[in-house]
Amino acid sequence: MPHILVDNLRKTYRVSERDPGLRGALRGLLQRRHRTVEALSGVSFALERGELLGFIGPNGAGKSTTIKILSGILRPDGGRVEVDGRDPFADRERHVARIGVVFGQRTQLWWDLPVGDGFDLLRDIYRVDPQRYRRTRDELVALLHLERVLDQPVRQLSLGQRMRAEIAAALLHEPDILFLDEPTIGLDAPSKLAVRDFVRRANRERGTTVLLTTHDMHDIEALAQRVIVIGHGRVLADSPVEALRAQVMAERRLVVDFAQDATLPAQVDGATVHSRDGQTLVLDFDPKQTPAPALIARIAGAHAVEDIRLEGLAIEAVIARFYAMHGAAEA
Repeated sequence: MPHILVDNLRKTYRVSERDPGLRGALRGLLQRRHRTVEALSGVSFALERGELLGFIGPNGAGKSTTIKILSGILRPDGGRVEVDGRDPFADRERHVARIGVVFGQRTQLWWDLPVGDGFDLLRDIYRVDPQRYRRTRDELVALLHLERVLDQPVRQLSLGQRMRAEIAAALLHEPDILFLDEPTIGLDAPSKLAVRDFVRRANRERGTTVLLTTHDMHDIEALAQRVIVIGHGRVLADSPVEALRAQVMAERRLVVDFAQDATLPAQVDGATVHSRDGQTLVLDFDPKQTPAPALIARIAGAHAVEDIRLEGLAIEAVIARFYAMHGAAEA
């Protein structure tokens, strides 16, 4: 049985509308207008125990709505949702005891309390055995390098420190499932690497099932074994990251460093010149049309070359093209 099962999930919102300006505001007070927005329209997927899934899409695609339904915050209008055999909304009390949730722009810790005191409050809220709590807290503090911030109020933490503390807080009760909504938003590079490393370890060593939503495609490439792309409230793709890359873009990239005294070719048969920088030429090519060994041999045979390396196209380019193909650009 899947750890998370979503079948034909639907959710709509009723939002108010008014004309612009003061006259529109006054008219809106007397005669309210509303329209229905379809946030989710038949979303279906399953997640196995111990899997790490990337759940991505442009703004307004339905990512956060899905996370809120899975965590029991929202009730869906239709469809079926089961998380570890439970209905998240109908069985909220038992459900929240077995999940951890991190929203990148919201805190579950207390702004004016030291981090350590906030952890203790969460221990009491989740009714965690004191001995088990101390063992888990000490392990999380060491892994996330939180020793120096336990006595600091949350409001004094840097964004990177706060996010690491939020992840620890979400795991203090040892949940089976972790929902991460933009966990690296606004973080500097070292903090992003620390968060990614911990999420990877939690998934591999603890067997924690992870559903990750993010706009940072480097998070997806570094962590996710599988990715679901959502747009207009529908699942547009569900596949391994490399399979998505192959589906969207057949091209590969060849980077050629020519010798200092070599003349760079104006064009190369079987490839398109992407860019030039000094003695470096970047070429895009379709390996189905021009096999990489043949292209490399052609260049090396005709020119003085110092280095040649193959690269895949950046994941951001893959996702941007996929959005464009499906008319799902950022709102």
